[in-house]
Amino acid sequence: MDVVSTRAEKIIYRDGDNAVKVFSEKFPKSDILNEALNQSRVEETGLPIPALKSVSVIDGKWAITMEFVEGKTLAQLMEEDPDNIDKYLDTFVNLQIEVQSKKAPLLNKLKDKMNRKISSLGSQIDATIRYELHTRLESMPNHDKVCHGDFNPSNIIIDNNGNPHIIDWSHATQGNAAADAARTYLILTLRHKELAEKYLNLFCKKTDTAKQYVQQWLPIVAASQLVKRIPGEEAFLKSWVDVVDYQ
Repeated sequence: MDVVSTRAEKIIYRDGDNAVKVFSEKFPKSDILNEALNQSRVEETGLPIPALKSVSVIDGKWAITMEFVEGKTLAQLMEEDPDNIDKYLDTFVNLQIEVQSKKAPLLNKLKDKMNRKISSLGSQIDATIRYELHTRLESMPNHDKVCHGDFNPSNIIIDNNGNPHIIDWSHATQGNAAADAARTYLILTLRHKELAEKYLNLFCKKTDTAKQYVQQWLPIVAASQLVKRIPGEEAFLKSWVDVVDYQ
């Protein structure tokens, strides 16, 4: 098998027409099985995603096998062809709207997941801020739209025929589309502030959503992202958590 990419705690290989994601021994089995379950449930909605083939153990390590998609990520295309970045951004937002048009009632609920993450931040955020975050989250409307949870250009593959495929469904939930847009905005802001602003303006225009509504989710989403403890992100995310308004 040929290595396609290496990520934290996992390596993705190509094996003929299959992509095989092999996890490290430290990766929780429950998270691996949940990712496979998420992908199968989203696959049933008809969205353009690689077909799940199997979950297995390879040389003592858990692995997920799925259809291999030949092509380039939208992130690669944006970097290689910056003159057409607006075209790629339009494709990106249209895909996210398509995802959010679907329902998958058996997916975990986004607000439940965020509540758990905020509660787990005792060592990073003090009790007063956690209380404000829980209160704000509870006040946000309950929706049941499919939310990717990590929707960014590196998780979109454009195949050799120009067709898009959405990958990496490990964080998928059902919930509020504005929360998913807020997470995308934060991810883009970490790498490309100008692109993030263009993204948010375009998403809000296409969905007729008030920008302030998406922004209300930003402290909540930033707090939930802190759980990952990604080097270099903590100070940035805490600056967004501190945006919480106090009465």
